[in-house]
Amino acid sequence: KAAVPLRAPEKIATCIFEAAKLILPDLSEGRVIDARMLRGAMEQAFGGSDAEGAWSWKEAYEACEAAQVLFLRKFGAAMQARAQSPQAMLGMMEQIAGLLPRHTRRTQESESFQQFSTPLPLALIAGIAAGVTAADVVLEPSAGTGLLAIFAELAGARLALNEIAEARAALLSVLFSNVPLTRHDAASIHDRLEDGVRPSAVIMNPPFSVLLNVDRRMGDAAFLHICSAFARLAQGSRLVAITGANVSPDDPLTKPLFIRLQAQGGQVLFSCAIDGAVYAKHGTTIETRLTVIDKIAPADPQFVLPSYSPACTAAELLAKVIEGVPARAELSSAIGVAAARPIAGSARSRPIVRQARPVASCPPNAVELAYEPIEWKPVEAGALTDALYESYALQSIP
Repeated sequence: KAAVPLRAPEKIATCIFEAAKLILPDLSEGRVIDARMLRGAMEQAFGGSDAEGAWSWKEAYEACEAAQVLFLRKFGAAMQARAQSPQAMLGMMEQIAGLLPRHTRRTQESESFQQFSTPLPLALIAGIAAGVTAADVVLEPSAGTGLLAIFAELAGARLALNEIAEARAALLSVLFSNVPLTRHDAASIHDRLEDGVRPSAVIMNPPFSVLLNVDRRMGDAAFLHICSAFARLAQGSRLVAITGANVSPDDPLTKPLFIRLQAQGGQVLFSCAIDGAVYAKHGTTIETRLTVIDKIAPADPQFVLPSYSPACTAAELLAKVIEGVPARAELSSAIGVAAARPIAGSARSRPIVRQARPVASCPPNAVELAYEPIEWKPVEAGALTDALYESYALQSIP
């Protein structure tokens, strides 16, 4: 008998989490997680096969990512102590990532939201570039499955996570159960978060060229995400973004965007493109870019620091980050994070609901408005003219 597909995001998330726990022992022993092993874990967790519609391979890959989060939560501190250098830690991350299968199958949701999770080595480098410490509040506006967030957690920072996709948000609520989690459109995250969420660092991997409810590719989509997250930062804070390689301070199309951001009190400290091979196991070979921006007014907003030459490997990128990213500045404004609560918002980012005011009764000296109803009629000739002002007829009284 065919299994009934699980539709509720919370149930899907619970099953993905169970599959991740089944994968974790093999990952801990350094065994390769091949397709056969992954299929067995998914069938056990979901109670059926992919052929029966019980689960999808996208969910299987997310179980692998969740297993990496669980692995780092269990062994990350010991690995950091043993590594004694960023380069050694990166080598360990590459070994872990090498045990997991390549993402070869995608879904409509993956394409629509451009859900390319951050590879573990790149996530480590982004955390190093951010310079996160236990004193930080870290916001991740498009948190995915938590592969960036786990490194901030290992540093002891407080987290605020946002993820608009239902199933991924539900999975995050299981993986990071005590962390504030919202479900807003990250392209306008600053306008939607509560005032109490004031991060000292943002680490983000936004969609490269899609915006919610826009049915075409948008070249500046990633920059809209960056600008909104930057606006939320406390003064003196740092933003680290992983974007498409085209979001470059050297590109004639995007350089004006960086100049505008610097005019608003930001300073580009570092930018370097990354060869697509770094992302290959996550289902794409597109070139990406790591950019570091501090919320500190530059001496000359018109001058944007040129990019480093592209990095061919994660190790080469790490070397450039260590060489080129300066230490964090001192904060000059307060930071904070709201108390943990259930998932907020919706996939359409619920509007703010304001309490309705009671309708006041008419004052005793009020005068009733006199008016005469008329039949509605379309604009004469149905088109605008070349005149400076157009004639109009009142159609309704609000």
